[in-house]
Amino acid sequence: MTTSPTPTPTAVVFDLGKVLLEFDYGIVARRLAAHSGRDAEQIRVLLDQSPLLFRFESGQMTNDEFFREVSSLTDYTGALEEFADIFGDIFEPIAPMIELHAQLRASGVPTFIFSNTNGLAIRHIRANFPFFAGFTDYIYSHEAGAMKPDARIYEVVERRTGRCGAELLYIDDRLENVEAGAARGWRVVHHQTPEQTIAAVRAAGLL
Repeated sequence: MTTSPTPTPTAVVFDLGKVLLEFDYGIVARRLAAHSGRDAEQIRVLLDQSPLLFRFESGQMTNDEFFREVSSLTDYTGALEEFADIFGDIFEPIAPMIELHAQLRASGVPTFIFSNTNGLAIRHIRANFPFFAGFTDYIYSHEAGAMKPDARIYEVVERRTGRCGAELLYIDDRLENVEAGAARGWRVVHHQTPEQTIAAVRAAGLL
């Protein structure tokens, strides 16, 4: 009995942070500390993978509510617009991965952003990183009301892409997130280096 070859995926789903854009909450912590009553490390702990950030990125808080909560906890004295600029300005492009996305799009492959994120971050990214406009669609945790690896947000991806199982190739740096995709039959890449991920995309027949 022969085994059928694995079909080539028809769309690529990218995580955002640590895959396409590097980020560091230490940057925002240091900048907020200059306008607040807390030191930078206290603010970093408050923001980085914290319960407060989870509430914000799972859609339980608006931008204004998050701003007011952070201001209250840190004695931050600035206005919302200043805070939004500080909070969003934590990203640096990962050039080989952005080039990978450009090659896929040039080949006609639909590409999607699938991210645990928030409205302030997305506003900054859209304004400052032109490559970000080139995706087919965007699935954000704060809009879906669920965060990876919750199965509900993976269902949103399948609805929005119109694909499921091995039709999707999913790239993410967090193992628990790729495992949740693999459990649905998605082809997955646990992103660790651009070189490894590019090789995996090529092996999937997409380059």
